Amino acid sequence: MKNCKFNFLALAACFLAVLAISCDDDVSIVGGTIIGGNNFSTGVYEDASVVSYGVRTTRVQTNFLSNYQLGIYNDPIYGRTTSNVLTQVQLNQTDPDFGDSPEFVKVTIDVPYFAHIDLASSEDNQYVLDSVYGDSPIKISMYRSNYFLTDLDPDTGFEDQQKYYSDQGETFEALLGELIYEEVEFLPTIETTIINEGEADEQTLSPRWRADLPLEYFKELILDREGSPELSSNANFTDFFRGIYFIVEPLSDNGVLFYFDVSQAGITIDYTYEAIDVADSDGDGDTTDPITLKETFGLSFAGNVINLFESEFPLDIEASLADQDTENGEATLYLKGGEGSLAIIDLFGPDNDGDGEADELTILKEKDWLINEANLIVYIDQGDVPGGDTEPERLFLYDMNNGRVLIDYEIDNTFANTTAELKSSHLGIVERNSNDEGVSYKLRLTTHISNILRRDSTNVRLGLAVAQEVLSTNFLEIEAPIDVGVKYMPSGGVSSPEGTILLGNASTNENKRLKLTIYYTDQDQN
Repeated sequence: MKNCKFNFLALAACFLAVLAISCDDDVSIVGGTIIGGNNFSTGVYEDASVVSYGVRTTRVQTNFLSNYQLGIYNDPIYGRTTSNVLTQVQLNQTDPDFGDSPEFVKVTIDVPYFAHIDLASSEDNQYVLDSVYGDSPIKISMYRSNYFLTDLDPDTGFEDQQKYYSDQGETFEALLGELIYEEVEFLPTIETTIINEGEADEQTLSPRWRADLPLEYFKELILDREGSPELSSNANFTDFFRGIYFIVEPLSDNGVLFYFDVSQAGITIDYTYEAIDVADSDGDGDTTDPITLKETFGLSFAGNVINLFESEFPLDIEASLADQDTENGEATLYLKGGEGSLAIIDLFGPDNDGDGEADELTILKEKDWLINEANLIVYIDQGDVPGGDTEPERLFLYDMNNGRVLIDYEIDNTFANTTAELKSSHLGIVERNSNDEGVSYKLRLTTHISNILRRDSTNVRLGLAVAQEVLSTNFLEIEAPIDVGVKYMPSGGVSSPEGTILLGNASTNENKRLKLTIYYTDQDQN
């Protein structure tokens, strides 16, 4: 009887709930607010003032990057970029004790590529390389650097971190030391590497640049200085051995460039030393036998790491960027990572009445709209941009005034199968047509616009840059000659060699010109 009574009561409760809802079928939830009756309507606002123009970035800060690039990349629009790397080197263990009769047997540089396993492949551990551009061999040379890289800026009384810039290559190269190693024909491959093959600690490594370095050089650098002040701390070591400069050279008109995570790269030293077999590992009952043991010692690329660029840039685009219409906007937006260019976007027009707020904003705020969605649709100029994999997959929209991400970035928790797809609700991945040519990017800034219209947030100037990756929220300083108010670029934009051309707000193509589209709910005040 208890079960029957329970089912009857539950059925009655459900019936009453359905009846209550059916008696008020005019209730809706819009923008998180419950609105009763028929006193609202939805609409689309596409008349917002948008001014967009380009800014040349001739000098960019390149330490504190998330990822670094090494190699030569030929952009079909903007020309060649040569990317070198200067890095300090730190001991993984200070004041090392290498044991009795130590001997270095192998020294290896190890720089993993960004790669993922191809799940569609029938082969085991078949990798696909990510962030590798080009397929022509280049030459890589490793030099000892005699330039001392300081951590703190003397111009600020040693209170701020020292900044290093992309155009300081000549300064560093003036103090090059001896050549450590060179690889005459370097080209990344998807091949894996097996280390300690056939042994208990056998390991298969993902694709990477892995090469044997000269033993004698590192014996003199490290082993012969065991117990010395130079190895007693990393501060002493980086003063003694001031870094390694990786310099690349072309072998043809083309080249190859790859990205790497500097925290995963370094140098490994395999060495042996003599000990007494107190554990009687051979089982002969003698615990005084001498044995040879193997061990490793590591050097990390850490401390100050700097990308140095040598970039070509078309003279006609250079001239155009030097004469941009910052009041009315431009028909064409030139975007190129690193020593390239970015776009500035100003929304909602001028403040003609001098009340501290754009006149258009004042009018929009009075409407008390609920913002359902707001997007910037940015179209690629397909007449000037070749299709295919030379087009950037992502753009980065950000707060130029303060050098930070927008609120829509922070709340974008889009589920993604790969890291390359993360934050794609806010920073949409390039959309392609049937010919595999990029068409547009959708940049969603719903909460940003809603906060401006409904919460009196500041209508900041927006920056738009190409991005090799969008997960880093680190912003770096840039020099932009035509506009002193432009001073930040996302780390992913600094480290991207790619470029594109977009249609700006002044484009003659009215259907594809840059504009802000706001979808709203208008509450009837009557």
